[in-house]
Amino acid sequence: MKTNLRTDDLTCPSCIKKIESGVGKTKGVSDVSVKFNLNKVTVEHDDTVKADDLKSMVEKLGYPVKSVNTFA
Repeated sequence: MKTNLRTDDLTCPSCIKKIESGVGKTKGVSDVSVKFNLNKVTVEHDDTVKADDLKSMVEKLGYPVKSVNTFA
């Protein structure tokens, strides 16, 4: 599965590391890609990981999430 999260607060390359390392440690997550210039976080994961949990993780790291879309 793939989940895209949109946020407005990605401003620098250090944001990328913070999100990739924080979300990437989650069991069931296979890849995390952050495009700070597009304010987009893409997470590839299995079906044990819920989109709401990913949203909460990103928000706990300090980045408000505006929208979440999950694709099979």
